Amino acid sequence: MNDLALAHRLADAADALSMARFRQADLVVTTKPDMTPVSDADQAVERALREALAVQRPDDTLVGEEYGGSMGTGRSWVIDPIDGTKNYVRGVPVWATLIALVDGDDPVVGLVAAPALHRRWWAASGLGAYAGRSLQSAQQIRVSAVSDLADASLSYASLDGWGELGRREDFLGLMDRCWRTRAYGDFWSYMLLAEGSVDLAAEPELATYDMAALVPIVTEAGGRFTGLDGQPGCWSGNAVATNGLLHAEVLAAIGDPGAVETAAQNKGN
Repeated sequence: MNDLALAHRLADAADALSMARFRQADLVVTTKPDMTPVSDADQAVERALREALAVQRPDDTLVGEEYGGSMGTGRSWVIDPIDGTKNYVRGVPVWATLIALVDGDDPVVGLVAAPALHRRWWAASGLGAYAGRSLQSAQQIRVSAVSDLADASLSYASLDGWGELGRREDFLGLMDRCWRTRAYGDFWSYMLLAEGSVDLAAEPELATYDMAALVPIVTEAGGRFTGLDGQPGCWSGNAVATNGLLHAEVLAAIGDPGAVETAAQNKGN
């Protein structure tokens, strides 16, 4: 079984477990040390995916949100069992399982499964990005061609983190320059970007497991995905994703000093 097919099989298993517990009165929710919630569904999904990967890819390492792990120098699977747990525990259907395969420093397979939205997105290096209810109904997706911020739609998660980073005013300034802003939040911002429905998305603080699956989907759809520092990929602890045409302008507005130059040097990556 190739890696992308395996990712779909893993997502099928995750969907069955997460949907069975969604909106159930006996869902068990506890608080992690970082004061974020975790449900019994988060834990069950990650355990199931770990067990499957131990059989299917015993030589690969695995990193997950709930049970940790370390990235290897070779192939690593990166799992967020339920991205959007706060939505999940409140019965909001905007949540997803994120599954990525990282080879060295490069996320080469990404899959986002949002069963409560009846939607799935996926990509593999060099094969394009796709979305649909199933493989049979999949369509290739592409970022927008919007080239002016005044015509652009921006999606984000919240303003709190931008204040903690000391860039709230910068981010508000970027919002003011855009045609439209909406807080779709979490994975959905980036999937809407990959589909061409929004044009830019940014978050000030993210973990690798929040981003690894998103990178191949955005980039294979023709977009760009960097940190606020302009470095490509999911390693900077934050994210700026655009249709590519707007990337330098967005980094100039909210990125680190030198981010535009860094992104330009890494444009082929």
